[in-house]
Amino acid sequence: MISLIRSEIYKIRKQSKTLYALAAILIIEGFVIVSAYYQGTGIIDLLLANLKDSFEFKGNLLNGNLIIYLILNSLWFHIPLILMIIISGFLTSEYKDRTLETVLLQPVSKLNFILSKYIVSIVFTLLIVLLLAVSTFFVSYWIFGRGDLVVYLDGLNFFESDEAFYRLIYAFISGANSMIFFSVVSLTLAVILKDATKTWIVSAIFLICSNLLLKIDFQNEFLNELFFSKLTDSWQYFFYYKIPYSTIYFKNFMLFGYTLITMIIGIIIFKRRDIQL
Repeated sequence: MISLIRSEIYKIRKQSKTLYALAAILIIEGFVIVSAYYQGTGIIDLLLANLKDSFEFKGNLLNGNLIIYLILNSLWFHIPLILMIIISGFLTSEYKDRTLETVLLQPVSKLNFILSKYIVSIVFTLLIVLLLAVSTFFVSYWIFGRGDLVVYLDGLNFFESDEAFYRLIYAFISGANSMIFFSVVSLTLAVILKDATKTWIVSAIFLICSNLLLKIDFQNEFLNELFFSKLTDSWQYFFYYKIPYSTIYFKNFMLFGYTLITMIIGIIIFKRRDIQL
């Protein structure tokens, strides 16, 4: 198993797709920062236009904490989409390059092979989220400095700079669980579909539908609380004035369960399927 994991890590390091993924994430981050630099003040003024008649605001609300929060919102679509495309390629490329059959002719079990794929996918996802978090904090504070954070969630919520810093860190940690879920889904779809293009299309549709279903009220307590699409927004709860920790823990625990089930389904299908290229 360790040898397989090392082999997978080596493949990732040598694949140009990995560099493209890193570049895409940094480009998205840079785009948000540049847009905020030139247009952020106008957005803040528009958001607080009515309140400025009643309150006096001191300091610059367009600061690093706000930029980090804006980049965090890429966890809704852009980052998971990139991860799903790259991670599904961990397996579809094996089919395309006709290396899967060669690997499995060696004394390697199907279980260990596909399990190593899932393990490396999870580690890769965590590293991507870590890269996004570290680079975002560094660049945002360097360019915009620190300051109080204003967020609109069921009304305007204001957080002092130090409190905002910890809330943002916790949000990245919680968001990583959601990213792992989408990564595991993409690899399971790769097991089922085998073809790269089909997997990318279905992964994108899955992500889009998940985001749409998140906003829908099913008028059913079970679906509203336990359906997988309702569990991917746990990081956002750190920006309510009073953090609902019980809700965050519950959502993350249930989403971890969905991740595990999805992984098991992928492993079972892969083990039972004949490898025909």
